Amino acid sequence: MLRIRLRRTGRSKAPYYRVVVADQRAPRDGDFVEIIGHYNPRSEPKELVFKEERVRHWLSQGARPSETVHRLLHREGLIDEPPRQRMTKPSRAEREAAAAAAEDA
Repeated sequence: MLRIRLRRTGRSKAPYYRVVVADQRAPRDGDFVEIIGHYNPRSEPKELVFKEERVRHWLSQGARPSETVHRLLHREGLIDEPPRQRMTKPSRAEREAAAAAAEDA
């Protein structure tokens, strides 16, 4: 299955990412099918460029974006579906409040 994901380039402690289409079994920085954009998280403002036509093409071909790329595509308006919300563990205060409420009930 093909994935749209980030491929890290740049030097040590200065990340720069290429947005690529790659087989999901390939290593992060291994072989890829096509470069469809780039992302520089260290510039101000963060630089994010997509080849919109190619992104839409690969999505129509069944390529699935990684969670991070999905978030970036949603932010740019290329995907309507909002990113999945991560499940978070309740904080200690929330657990204690829930336990106290359960005892009172």
